[in-house]
Amino acid sequence: MRKSCKVEAGMEDDDLIPLSALQHYLYCPRQCALIHVEQQWEENRQTAEGRLLHQHADQPQTELRHGIRTATAMPLASRALGISGIADVVEFHGERPFPVEYKRGRPKAHRADEVQLCAQALCLEEMLGRTVPEGALFYGQTHRRKAVTFDSALRSLTLDTITATRSLLDGQDTPVAQYQPKRCDACSLIELCQPRLLGRKQTVGQWLRQQLKD
Repeated sequence: MRKSCKVEAGMEDDDLIPLSALQHYLYCPRQCALIHVEQQWEENRQTAEGRLLHQHADQPQTELRHGIRTATAMPLASRALGISGIADVVEFHGERPFPVEYKRGRPKAHRADEVQLCAQALCLEEMLGRTVPEGALFYGQTHRRKAVTFDSALRSLTLDTITATRSLLDGQDTPVAQYQPKRCDACSLIELCQPRLLGRKQTVGQWLRQQLKD
């Protein structure tokens, strides 16, 4: 497993990978390419709920409460890793940053959300020169935080995901569709992606002949 994902320090802002692309890639590489290569997007109930959940965190501001300084909509970037984005919330417990990412729904079996959060921590470490050992994911359905420790395994997975995502975006090649009901049926891009149709292992001619028979 690769342990490094260094890129040129003089990268232009347009070359930096959005943090959200890492989450999209781990959820589905094809979804990532449709959004970040082909610039396609559709909203469904889930994405609308997520947008509403982020409304408060999308307003840049800083406040001090109970000894904890909280910054919302904080711009993040790592020139070394070639990534950038916006943190929903960064709490400062003394001098220690603690990123918090808002997500709709509930905790998931895959680690896409954790990788996105870990990438935020890597940006904060580079920007502030301080170790960020942990953060949290807040899920709208459960109204609870899930603590996330940025251990070596998660950091390695995050670096590998950055490398894989950069390769996908640099290649400008959208992966073929592979229909997986649990994943695809919840995706807002399902009508654009057409995984049931395009994921079939048959030629266009075979598909057309099948439609004529039906």
